[in-house]
Amino acid sequence: MTIPFEALCAHRAEHVYNPWADHDDLDLPIEVAGPAARLARLRAHFDVDAQLVLVGEAAGYQGCHFSGMAFTNEKLLLAGRLPRVRIEQRITSRARPWCEPSATVVWGGLHAHGLAARAVLWNAYAWHPHKPGNPHSNRTPTRTELESGKAVLDGVLNHFSSARVVAIGQVSDRTLRALGRVPAAVLRHPAMGGATAFRAGLAELSRTL
Repeated sequence: MTIPFEALCAHRAEHVYNPWADHDDLDLPIEVAGPAARLARLRAHFDVDAQLVLVGEAAGYQGCHFSGMAFTNEKLLLAGRLPRVRIEQRITSRARPWCEPSATVVWGGLHAHGLAARAVLWNAYAWHPHKPGNPHSNRTPTRTELESGKAVLDGVLNHFSSARVVAIGQVSDRTLRALGRVPAAVLRHPAMGGATAFRAGLAELSRTL
């Protein structure tokens, strides 16, 4: 199977930022920043015989918007917490590196249970839906957006056909089931007070792998 990178980069929608095609004013003018660098990091992340694919809701402005990887922020990249992917310098001009709480919780759990090396992170809607006029904000993807992203989601899951697919949150669960893919588990999304429940669910899941 082939990952649909071309479709991923070509996607356009109103009030949606495409991390692998669009530039942000905070991107540093260096080789490791910007859409081409984000796509290179995603390719490296996907270069694995995955045991587990965790599917969240959508890309966020503190994480994938700048990193190019789901549940991954600039601070984690600089800390070398991502298997197969690392950076040696800042990628944004923000005073401090972006730090997305959900990303910290997810990767912390994967490392704690020895799952990080063979895990792939993705989203039901791959791109970053934001509030009108504010690309540094998040919003829930609409039904139309989720529908428009199904082909890319299906292509990614087909590529990792031997991996167990796990939904993070109800939006992911519903989207996967609409594709005819019943997730092996549904974990609480770590945002909005869900970190403890997410960690407990991941711990339980790890015992079955």
